[in-house]
Amino acid sequence: MKATVITPIGPLMSEPSADCERADEALAGMVVELGESRNGYVKATTEYGYTGYMPERCLMMDEVKSRAWAERPLRQITRAALDVMDEPRVQARILNTLPRGARLAELDRRQGWAAVELPDGRQGYVRASGLAPRPDTPWQHRSVWELRSDLARNALAYMGVQYRWGGKTPWGIDCSGLCSMAYLLAGVIIYRDADIRPDYPIHEIAMERIGQGDLIFFPGHVALYLGDGRYIHATAAEGSDGVVVNSLRPDDSDFREDLYTSVTMVGSLF
Repeated sequence: MKATVITPIGPLMSEPSADCERADEALAGMVVELGESRNGYVKATTEYGYTGYMPERCLMMDEVKSRAWAERPLRQITRAALDVMDEPRVQARILNTLPRGARLAELDRRQGWAAVELPDGRQGYVRASGLAPRPDTPWQHRSVWELRSDLARNALAYMGVQYRWGGKTPWGIDCSGLCSMAYLLAGVIIYRDADIRPDYPIHEIAMERIGQGDLIFFPGHVALYLGDGRYIHATAAEGSDGVVVNSLRPDDSDFREDLYTSVTMVGSLF
């Protein structure tokens, strides 16, 4: 059975309990596949193949409506956060606040406002500049230079965000959340954890071939390469605690020897 996330964040817990590890976060407007229910939680599998237990209150559990929602030309939020208002004016009542990557259906657009439908069926208004079409061209058909640039730009949009284990939004993000969101916003689904899996499009390459947007893997950690010897990552290391840029060059002040000496592999889409 399919269901749609209707809260800004739908936490995916490792067990059907609030007292366990948060494994991931699905975002408003994403459609998931449901499994067993326990203790007010339901097993949910995301479109990118990640599974955990989500509170039932976060979901519209309606197969027909969820399928119809997934087939609509949805827009994705590009700002860190976007308020949904009950009228097209800044003084209006806020219906909800959604994070980057959440999805809405656009109904109309005028004078800088977009009339939208939320995944729970309510209608409201957002600043049109905070919405963008979801990429509809397969990544294989896009310019490599353009796609690499998009990946770097998407990752840099989270600069300074706090570290959150299992997080995937500008309110808190972890290393694989950052990298997977940079790709997802560009229309590419990769594995959500710090690993390369055969059913996903990332493949291992030699370090000498690394290019902008490629992934650098460490034990239990992953970063996105920006070019010119620099990479961006979400880290809980003392003195960082968030999304930062570091260097692979020993002479740079932001060089991290502990990471440089522990690189396990480099992965690329290209």
